[in-house]
Amino acid sequence: MYIIVVYDVSVERVNRVKKFLRQHLHWVQNSVFEGEVTLAEFERIKAGIRELINEDEDSVVIYKLRSEPKRETIGIEKNPIEDII
Repeated sequence: MYIIVVYDVSVERVNRVKKFLRQHLHWVQNSVFEGEVTLAEFERIKAGIRELINEDEDSVVIYKLRSEPKRETIGIEKNPIEDII
């Protein structure tokens, strides 16, 4: 499955969440990650996020998609994802 993770967390936790998500997904722009994951990886990501955030203060939204979406960027591409042949 393809997922997009968008988060808004407190300043003291933002770097830990970013570091964790970089281990599993592609960084797209500030507070946005995306990538193809298995069901097991998806469950690990959710569990890891729950350990890092304060659910009373922070917000994480995960969009689950059936396939990789077609993406169009207007302006600067923060972290280009290029196909490697």
